[in-house]
Amino acid sequence: MTVFDAEGVKCVVWDLDGTLWDDVAVETPTDELPTPRAEMLAAIDALAAHGVLGSIASRSAPAVLDRLAAGRPDVRERFLAPQVSWQDKSESLRRIAKDLGIAVDALLLVDDSPYERAEVAALLPGVRTLDPADVPELLAAFEGREVTPESRERVRRYRTEETRRAEGERFQGSREEFLRWCDMRLTVGAATPEEIPRALELAARTHRLNSSGLTPDRLRELAASDGHEVYTARMADRFGAYGIIGAALVDRTAPATWSVPLLALSCRVAGRGAAAAFLFRLMERAREAGAEEFRVTLRPTDANLEMRILLRQAGLRRMDDAADTSAGTATATAATAADSAVLGRTLHGDLPTPPAWLHVSDREDAEA
Repeated sequence: MTVFDAEGVKCVVWDLDGTLWDDVAVETPTDELPTPRAEMLAAIDALAAHGVLGSIASRSAPAVLDRLAAGRPDVRERFLAPQVSWQDKSESLRRIAKDLGIAVDALLLVDDSPYERAEVAALLPGVRTLDPADVPELLAAFEGREVTPESRERVRRYRTEETRRAEGERFQGSREEFLRWCDMRLTVGAATPEEIPRALELAARTHRLNSSGLTPDRLRELAASDGHEVYTARMADRFGAYGIIGAALVDRTAPATWSVPLLALSCRVAGRGAAAAFLFRLMERAREAGAEEFRVTLRPTDANLEMRILLRQAGLRRMDDAADTSAGTATATAATAADSAVLGRTLHGDLPTPPAWLHVSDREDAEA
């Protein structure tokens, strides 16, 4: 059996009629829905155990989703941001990606209809599609992969995010007032050995808030070398814990300089100030440690515009000596790539501060 390439897949979107179950839901003589295929439910659960989300894109009557919630809540709860309507599958996938806050290309569609798969392939060429008969190949692609605690909790945390979004829509006040009401807390600290796998996962999975695209293998190599340290950021609010949402590799091999070859954050916290707060706290820690300059490696991509804007807002500007080895071994190595650059700024004077609604502290202080 050929192993399917599932690299970068964050959510598998399932068709209903002919895929999740055999029959056509709107043609059943009663409100009782067709019985879901046991092997498909098992596949959804196996993927969820690896941190892969599940959703629905079905061209059917919207009432089918209500019937699913009423008659089979155990099945309905497996799916996030489901789309059941008569709209094109490509449009449903766009809405799912937007609701989940992930790139459309991070979706994979399982659909028994060659027409629907072709429509998605034509309009969303970055989205992979699969016939239900090939689901075993999809599962095989995840066998043997390391599963972090964050991966196991990902589906539950996305459900919590749905609750946050619903509360935000009901909230009577401004966006900033809602964020203050959420009581958001960010803690920053040196990564423990148990947190390194999550840092590697962030390096591999994040694109929107990823400064350099450093590979997990290179991150692992550098993190184990002298003069380098990985920092992580955890976040929580009144709805619960987000877990580890950020990772940064810090190179301290050059005197008086902190260089960051990788800054990566989960897209789940985009728009909440967490990326800025993490970056700003790293700057503060660098100055407290005696550093006079702060540098970040940047590889601009179509996906990481938010990260590029953040670095500029933090006062980081491209440096002429980006490839100078005095900038630090890891940073210099990363900067020699034609599509990478090193941005830097002095740590003298005022440093930017995190958003007022986000409380930031060092993990060492919280655990004291």
